[in-house]
Amino acid sequence: MPQTETPGTEVTPRPRLRWWTELPLILLVYGCYSAGRLLARGDVSSAVDHGLVLLRLEKALHLDAEHPLNRLFTREPWLGVPADFWYASLHYLVTPALLIWLFRAHAEHYRRARTWLMTSTFIGLIGFTLLPTCPPRLLSAGHGFVDTMAHYSSYGWWGSEASAPRGMGGMTNQYAAMPSLHVGWALWCGVMLWRHGRTRLARTVAVGYPLGTALVVMGTANHYLLDAVAGVAVMGIGHLLAQPVMRVVDRVRARLPRVFPRSAPVTEATGSPIVSAGCQTSAGERIPRQRQSQLDAGAEPDTSARDAGEGAPTPTR
Repeated sequence: MPQTETPGTEVTPRPRLRWWTELPLILLVYGCYSAGRLLARGDVSSAVDHGLVLLRLEKALHLDAEHPLNRLFTREPWLGVPADFWYASLHYLVTPALLIWLFRAHAEHYRRARTWLMTSTFIGLIGFTLLPTCPPRLLSAGHGFVDTMAHYSSYGWWGSEASAPRGMGGMTNQYAAMPSLHVGWALWCGVMLWRHGRTRLARTVAVGYPLGTALVVMGTANHYLLDAVAGVAVMGIGHLLAQPVMRVVDRVRARLPRVFPRSAPVTEATGSPIVSAGCQTSAGERIPRQRQSQLDAGAEPDTSARDAGEGAPTPTR
């Protein structure tokens, strides 16, 4: 006996993700993030005050790792120059590359991973807005920090103002140090590689890339240690919110009107062109000498010669 589903309990299949819808979405989110990060500049004096508070707090907790790393990167070009290239480029190359890899090779995990990354990014934008923070490299020289990107600017495409190309430093928010999304995004990349990489090399990169990024952002004097810790915390919160965010998006999508409603299938109740078993013709048309294939509901079969059809034999007299 065929099984029937209770009306209203059918499972709606989840729409398949397409690259031509995912790419504009990611670009839109990143554009909104960049614009919001640029607009959330805050007051310079308050940003400097926040940076000094973090520096004093780290010294009180004996967590001042920025000074020794910054001195090492400034003194040793073979460390400082690669670190500047790392900071200026990998943040914008590795993360998109992993998104594409997940989309193509692990599509079943892509949506949650993408939602986690985007949710955490917007939380970071809230942090930039509420707590503008001056990075160590922009503090006065008396605090002992050297901007390695300015120190080694002749080696790369960046200028002395930021990691942006020369002449475009004014288009970035240099007081968006808290939290460090360089560290946050690197942590996301590490988790994705650890979960789905499956190889020893992938597992090694999964551990080394976030740790290396944390060392780079402090050694180049772009972030404090507490900025890196805040970046990890932001990613943790984003991971917890990813599933609820997806549920909300699914509910909103389900309530939106369908642009192309699916037409209802033609059934016997709506008028089928089939008027006899095995024979198709126009609705209402009768085929001569064709016996009806179905009896009226509740009717008993009649064995009379008249109902047997015109072709029944005539009794002899």
